[in-house]
Amino acid sequence: MSVWQGPVLSGRGGELVAVWIPVDPRDLEDLLEALAELPFPVNPEIDHAAGVTFPAYDSDLDSVRDVLRVHGFDPQKIEARGLLTGEPAS
Repeated sequence: MSVWQGPVLSGRGGELVAVWIPVDPRDLEDLLEALAELPFPVNPEIDHAAGVTFPAYDSDLDSVRDVLRVHGFDPQKIEARGLLTGEPAS
């Protein structure tokens, strides 16, 4: 029996996911400065009340967590969901 997972965008870095990082509005600038240190470009969508969302490959999630940790953010708070499905990334 096979299970249909839905459409997935993928490339060399794995599945393309939407990364969401909740942040207090007072810490938004610090978060954006931390994300600028990632080894890939980040084009964030900013919700001043809730946080930051940006696309990344699932293989980059460890880098995102590392940068958050170094800058004093909780890396466990990020969520990654399939860009097309909205389902949690594996």
